[in-house]
Amino acid sequence: MKEKIVGVIMFILFLAAGGAGGYALAAWADRVELDAGEFVFYAAFLLVSIYIAYFIQTILHEGGHLIFGLLSGYTFCSFRIGSFLWMRENGRIVRKRYALAGTGGQCLMAPPDMQDGKVLYVLYNLGGVLVNLITGAFFLAAALLLSGAVLPQIFFGCLAVLGFLAALTNGIPMKAALINNDGQNIVDIGKSREAMNSFWVMMKIGELQTKGMMLREMPEEWFRVPDENETGNPITVSRAIFVENRLVEERRFEEASRLCDRLLSMESAAIIGVYRTVLVCDRIYFELIGTQDEAVLSQWTEKRHQKMLRQMKNNLTVLRTEYAWTLLYRGGNGAGKEAETGKGTEQALKLRTRFEKCAASYPYPADAANERALMELAEKRCEERKTKGEISGNQEVSA
Repeated sequence: MKEKIVGVIMFILFLAAGGAGGYALAAWADRVELDAGEFVFYAAFLLVSIYIAYFIQTILHEGGHLIFGLLSGYTFCSFRIGSFLWMRENGRIVRKRYALAGTGGQCLMAPPDMQDGKVLYVLYNLGGVLVNLITGAFFLAAALLLSGAVLPQIFFGCLAVLGFLAALTNGIPMKAALINNDGQNIVDIGKSREAMNSFWVMMKIGELQTKGMMLREMPEEWFRVPDENETGNPITVSRAIFVENRLVEERRFEEASRLCDRLLSMESAAIIGVYRTVLVCDRIYFELIGTQDEAVLSQWTEKRHQKMLRQMKNNLTVLRTEYAWTLLYRGGNGAGKEAETGKGTEQALKLRTRFEKCAASYPYPADAANERALMELAEKRCEERKTKGEISGNQEVSA
């Protein structure tokens, strides 16, 4: 319900902004007596300006995180706009491709060492909002000063409106369907010392992942599941996701499965949508290579999960699980039927090709290597079951 409320609020804000822009354009067109062709031109210019302004304000927002992060003692790891990511690799900046559902960009930084169990976090998380507000005010002033220049005024007006909208939608604490915004993160981090420590640990994990380190190679004390009194905080629960990921790396599937069940049983607000989707994918993968309990596998076809999968279609964990599903599921309406006609094999090959394409520019090579190994394990299980006659002989994919 809260996710729907947030969605409605976001829709109303953008609808109000668009409506105000359209009304202003129509009123101005009526005042200067534009003909139909001129009105269409200005309307098209307005739409293009909104698109460009959104892109510019996204860059400014992430730049704000970078600037205020540096001022708070953080160091640069990566900077992403859309699916284009720049990161430090072997002492130089390289470009990769990576997208995170629910975000227009992301500036990942390595935090300074904690002092007395504390770390500066407010300015780093609030930096994007501050820059959106500052630039929004600047562009508004520019639009007002350019009253005689219509096209620049429209453009700067869009920059101002999109800046203020970005500040509102990121600054006012909100728990969205996919990922919580900056304001909500600030609130959650400040709730307890454990949450602050979890935030620091996750930022350090992100730093080491950009350097190619596996989770199992990182300090073991970083990987702990929150106490019962901390399970309502998305920051501490998100830390537990990395515990599950580490268990998967270590091939401790039974423990990882139990932890998945525990985390997924929590109230939905405690786990952000992106992480919940990844957990469901892992849980289904464990079942696919194991006993294939239909009660667990049925989660794959749930409407909510399928909607999330469409938004995360190029996520490596999603691709790996979909690949395993295509190879191994022998249920009534899954790959078991497709295998008999060869469609399962064809689909698996397409998924493998898409996986390799995404993995080629993936910023975390160790993570990509682990997902590839899990796909190979699914192939091995497929061969074993084919030998036992549990899967059609047509269901074969070359590694």
